[in-house]
This record gives sequence, structure tokens and C-alpha cells, in this order.
Amino acid sequence: MGTRHLTHLSPHSTPIFRLFPSSFFFTARFPRTSATPAFSSRSFSTKIMASSAAKRVLVPIANGTEPMEAVISIDVLRRAGADVTVASIEKELRIDARWGLKLVADALIPDCAGTTFDLISLPGGLPGASNLKECGVLESIVKKQAADGRLYAAICAAPAVALGPWGLLNGLKATCYPPFMEKLSSVASVVESRVIQDGYAITSRGPGTAMEFAVALVEQLYGKEKADEVAGPMVMRSHHGGEYTMTELNSVDWTCKTVPQILVPIANGSEEMEAVMIIDILLRAGANVVVASVEDKLEIVASRKVKLVADMLLDEAAKQPYDLIVLPVSDVPAPESGGLGGAQAFSSSEKLVDLLKKQRESEKPYGAICASPALVLEPHGLLKGKKATAFPAMCSKLSDQSEVENRVLVDGNLITSRGPGTSMEFCPSNR
Repeated sequence: MGTRHLTHLSPHSTPIFRLFPSSFFFTARFPRTSATPAFSSRSFSTKIMASSAAKRVLVPIANGTEPMEAVISIDVLRRAGADVTVASIEKELRIDARWGLKLVADALIPDCAGTTFDLISLPGGLPGASNLKECGVLESIVKKQAADGRLYAAICAAPAVALGPWGLLNGLKATCYPPFMEKLSSVASVVESRVIQDGYAITSRGPGTAMEFAVALVEQLYGKEKADEVAGPMVMRSHHGGEYTMTELNSVDWTCKTVPQILVPIANGSEEMEAVMIIDILLRAGANVVVASVEDKLEIVASRKVKLVADMLLDEAAKQPYDLIVLPVSDVPAPESGGLGGAQAFSSSEKLVDLLKKQRESEKPYGAICASPALVLEPHGLLKGKKATAFPAMCSKLSDQSEVENRVLVDGNLITSRGPGTSMEFCPSNR
């Protein structure tokens, strides 16, 4: 058994066609040792009162939006009970996010102009942030939000590209994606914090800080107790150091001589945050990722109502071989819901199970995160003779629980991981 240190994948890195966990790293100014991420705050006179009532949140999206930053914020805020409206600034609800991912909004931005929101949060990405900046309707909405003394937030390029030019960060402390710090410095007092609040403005650095950013938004809307309640089950890292680690048993070579062909199935009830993170990071690494719906149509409604669009149906995707098959976490429905969660949809798909069994038999890599190891791989004998980990509440369903405390565990050609907060470590993109 060995522990490996994982190298970090920069958005500007030359693609390395290997399969191995990796992530993005941004220097942490304020390390955190409890479940809720820390963020820097400058005092301001008007106290934002948190309450348990549902808060209204607007998340605008555009062609070129960074999907991780949008979906993580939407997912985490909805976990807290917020009423989140995802609004497209384009002429259609469906937008083409970065890396080829397709998202479907709830509304068009003009339909949101007369609504009062407790928070407006802008995702980054280019040209997404630039497209948001050029949207006059959105600019008016956000400027009114600031003038009325309500929370507004932005991450990655958006603080420098949108909020700054709109005059909404003048004289405030703020942060953004590192290459845009100089641009931001012309209007704000820049800091290198992973997340920072000054007045009603909350800003953050990029994909690798998106989860902390989202939990910080929850804390401002609902208070620290709710933020801790939301952060705990996500299995977030308690400290942001320079390297991730993972445990590896029975090491085998996963190296691909050509561009890796990777299958990521999705279903109604799949957990959108993990699915998007896995797809996004693998695409950044230069892999050819096929997103396949196990349903009878391309558009699926994920566990927290984010609408994702697959590349093709599973029947079509099954016609080609893959270097790796990865199951994102699949949501388990509450007993009273009576519906099928993503885990059950995966487990009930004969086509998907057959693909996984063939992958195992041919000794090719396959993996799963969160509930999927326990609810999909275990029942179909796909963990036989293997060590695995899973979402903490699901580990009792694993026949071998000897290594379940590992955040990421590789056993030969199998990789498993624990939950939303381990998704970047898990993502098999650099082996």
C-alpha cells in the first residue's frame, strides 16, 4: 500500500494523457480547520440578518460560463434551502458552457428584472464573464442589488471582468482568478484570499475555491449553523495545503498512449456538482469525454434540479470502447419521495452494468464516487476482491470496509472516493 501525492492541473497546463486524480490549487491565505471554510471579512455597519426562511438567489449564466463555478453554487445554495433561479442571458434557456458542457436555465434574464433577490452570484469563465458584463439587463439588476444594500457575489474572472467595470467594487477589498488580479487592482484593493467579503460584495478565486465560496454564501444568507450543516456531508477538506494525497494498492499502469476515451453516465437524480466537476476536469486535461444519458432523452434533471444535457444516449455510447468509465455520485431519494434516484437508475441499467463488467474483465480502469460504489458497484459484484471507499453513510453497505476512511482509494484498476468535497482529488485525469 502506498500514498501518492497528486500534482495539480492548471487550466493553462499542456494536456497530459494520463489517468490519475488531480486538482486546481490556489494559495490559501486563511487555512481552515473545521467543516465550514473560512473567508476574510471587513466589517461593515449594516448587519446582514440570517434566518431560516427561504432566500431568493439569482445565478445568471451565459455561453462560455465556467460550469463548475455555476453548478457548485447552485447545488450548495439549494442544499441550504435557497430558492435559486438560474437565468440565461442568451436568447435561449440552453447555454453552451465552457469545455463543451451544456446547461439549461430556469428563466431568461429579462424575466427576472422585476424580482427582488437576497443574493446575486456571478460565475466566471471566459467568454462567459465577458458575456455577463455586456448584458445591460443583468448590469441594471446587479447595480440595483448593490444600491439596495443586498448581497452580490462573483468568482474567478467575473469580479475583474464584470463587477469591476460596473463600478461595484470601488474601494473594496476583493479577489479573483490570479491572471486577472492586475486588472482588478485598478478598481479594488486586491487580496489573495480564497474567499473574501467586503460590505455586501463577496468574491472568490476560481474553480478550486468554488465550494468554499458557495458555503460562504450560505453562511451570509442563513448563518454559520446552516453553513456547517451543509458543509459537513460534503466531506470538504479541512485544510488547503499544497498537495492532495491518495492511497494506492496493487499499483497498475493506467497510462494511455493516445487521447483517453472516457465515459461518464448521467441520469435523472444524479448529483450535478460531482458530475460536472468530473466532466469539466477531465476535459481540461485533454481527454475525450462522452457524457451519456441512461434515460430515454438527452436532458436530465439532476438531484437539485440543475438541467444537464448529455452528448448521446447510453445505447449509442455503448458502441465504442473506453479507457475509463466513471460513475458520478448518484442521489438517493428520500423514502417518502417514491421516485428513482440516480443510483437506482444506474444500478437498474443493464447496459451500463454490462459495460462496467466488461471493463473489469478486460482489466481496464473504472471508478465511482460517493454513493455509487455502495449502491451500484457492490450489488453487481464489481468490488469483489477490491478495496473501496464511499460516502460515509454508505460505507456499511460495502463488504470490505478496511480502507473506507481514505478520501481517494485506488486498488489496481478501480478508483473510488467519498463525496462532493473529494471530487477534485478523485477526478482521474493525471495518471
